[in-house]
Amino acid sequence: MQRRDFFKTLSVAAAVTLMPSLVTAEGSRPESEAEISKERRRFRVHYVFDLKGEEKEFPARLWNPMPYDAPWQNVRILDFDGDYDAWNLNDDNAYDVNILYAEWKKSPKPKRMEITMEIETRYRSVPLERIEAASKKNLPIPAEVRRFLKPTAHIPTDGKIKAKADELTRGVSDRFEKVKRIYDWVTQVTFRDPKVIGCGKGDAGHMMKTGYFGGKCTDISSLFVALLRAAGIPAREVFGIRLGLSHFSKALGKADSKGFANITTWQHCRAEYYIPGAGWIPSDPADITKLELVESRKYDDPKVQKLKRRYLHSWEMNWVGFNWGRDFVLSPKPEQYPINMLGYPYAEIEDEPLDYYLPSSFVYKITSREIPPKW
Repeated sequence: MQRRDFFKTLSVAAAVTLMPSLVTAEGSRPESEAEISKERRRFRVHYVFDLKGEEKEFPARLWNPMPYDAPWQNVRILDFDGDYDAWNLNDDNAYDVNILYAEWKKSPKPKRMEITMEIETRYRSVPLERIEAASKKNLPIPAEVRRFLKPTAHIPTDGKIKAKADELTRGVSDRFEKVKRIYDWVTQVTFRDPKVIGCGKGDAGHMMKTGYFGGKCTDISSLFVALLRAAGIPAREVFGIRLGLSHFSKALGKADSKGFANITTWQHCRAEYYIPGAGWIPSDPADITKLELVESRKYDDPKVQKLKRRYLHSWEMNWVGFNWGRDFVLSPKPEQYPINMLGYPYAEIEDEPLDYYLPSSFVYKITSREIPPKW
């Protein structure tokens, strides 16, 4: 077994030396940390991979998304081991996505890997007054943020997307008012479709073309992001995974009495939009639809409306974010590229991609247990 053990005690210097890609993702720092709650939650997350092939001897490769570092989420401990032949931690891709990569040569030996992380999170909310004041100043969009105005294969900004964005924001010049109009429309017309596999494909253009607004979190967040970009508001999806109990509703995360949860299929996509002077603002239109479905509530239900108001500018951090990459190439380059998104582990056996929506055949399992903070 090859064992790597990092972050037993975390310092900025140690983090930079050992794993620079997990220190700070591009644009993740707010201009002020006033919106970050002092209350901390800590989760021990454990991954187990056991890749299976049809032949006795086969090669395999694995790319696993890792959290980015920000004031609202930190990897405090990282430990991984396995019988891999080579590994690396890299962010060598267009979106600086943090990846733990491992590969196995062709052989009959098992293809196993385990990852353990302790992740600390803090509730993230940007005050409405701050957003409104910044929006009124109409400051220029920084050059490094403008890339999140551009279209991708799954996030078009022309055609019906552009027409709908123009319709929703007609006569409005204030950026935050545009965000609110688009958010109101998306949360009202979309609905969670339990028949959709995984988090959905996030093809905003297809949703608008067909007029079918049912889907899962990636579909709904991508529609929100595409409309915002078409309206001139930088926006991006943020792919991650739920870690445990939600204090708002068990529909949005649960755990047993000891804080334990099997989170193998709990991948969840959120969104952020950018207002110059206020920075990146957290949002989650998709969880409005999940609350409606799981608790059998209508859109105008007071609890749904409460969550809608809250998730215009906040995230409950029983979740950790990995990245905001869309339609990009992993490193080392896999057989399948560009990849639509990296919210799930991705692996190839004999140069054939495994179906990450079916962890039972992949094979992988992810568990989490909430533990008391150590400070």
